[in-house]
Amino acid sequence: MANHKSALKRHRQSLKRRDRNRAVKTRVRNLIKRVRTAVEQNDREAAQQALVDATSALDKAATKKVYHWRGAARRISRLHQAVNKIGEAS
Repeated sequence: MANHKSALKRHRQSLKRRDRNRAVKTRVRNLIKRVRTAVEQNDREAAQQALVDATSALDKAATKKVYHWRGAARRISRLHQAVNKIGEAS
């Protein structure tokens, strides 16, 4: 552990950010899981609503630099593809 005042402050800040980032990542994972569950059950309406929520959360997490913006875009794209396949299969 550092002894300088500024290093101690940086450490406190990093702990706060870690907790915040963990909470955001957990929320995003749960929203993605909700989309995938709806896709598996072929529930188009629930999948589309969950997709809107997941897309919003992923975009916000990318804006806050919790996820890399390209990684977030890739996840959103793949979720969209999965939801769009529901209509084709029916």
